[in-house]
Amino acid sequence: MLTYDQVKKSNAIKTYIIRADESLISLGYTEHSFAHVTLVAEKAGYILSTLGYPDRTVELVMIAGYLHDIGNIVNRVEHSQSGAIIAFRILDHLGFPPDEIGQIVTAIGNHDEGTGIPVSELAAALILADKSDVRRNRVRNQDVSAFDIHDRVNYSVTKSELKINEVHTLIKLKLSVDTHYSSVMDYFEIFLQRMVLCRKAAEKLGLQFKLMINEQQLI
Repeated sequence: MLTYDQVKKSNAIKTYIIRADESLISLGYTEHSFAHVTLVAEKAGYILSTLGYPDRTVELVMIAGYLHDIGNIVNRVEHSQSGAIIAFRILDHLGFPPDEIGQIVTAIGNHDEGTGIPVSELAAALILADKSDVRRNRVRNQDVSAFDIHDRVNYSVTKSELKINEVHTLIKLKLSVDTHYSSVMDYFEIFLQRMVLCRKAAEKLGLQFKLMINEQQLI
């Protein structure tokens, strides 16, 4: 069986991730390259591993996390659907069995808040891992005076932590926000839809979702 580490070594996949991120650079988006997809893969793996899912299921969700934004090589619009199709071709070429391809493709195709629904446990874990990646070093623009709201919100987050409690009833996204750069209201202006999707994803996994910003519980 092919592993997450083997998928990461694919030169073709590396090239697609680089090209996809280059498209987003030209559009002024925050970082969506190896740092983001690796972090998403690891967070998604942490979620299912902590909840006691089989090792192979954890491996599959990590692969989905690594490939989830590859559709940006086609277009940002509906990138989750185009990414799912690209992932299907890649995984089929690598020799993954149909059932595993189906699980990964379904997760990728449902990770975006515009059209995504947590239809499976893999999709739910991928949503939570992806939407919780808010951090200062995702901002590429170094001119603070030229920040848009997405830059301000990401730059303001000095610490981000996604944790499941010991009794596996709650998943909490805890953010430390420097309000010199962005207000809590700015965060909700651009991320409210994502947080609603995170709550649905948590429910799919039998969890409650909580959001804390600067030690204040908001969701």
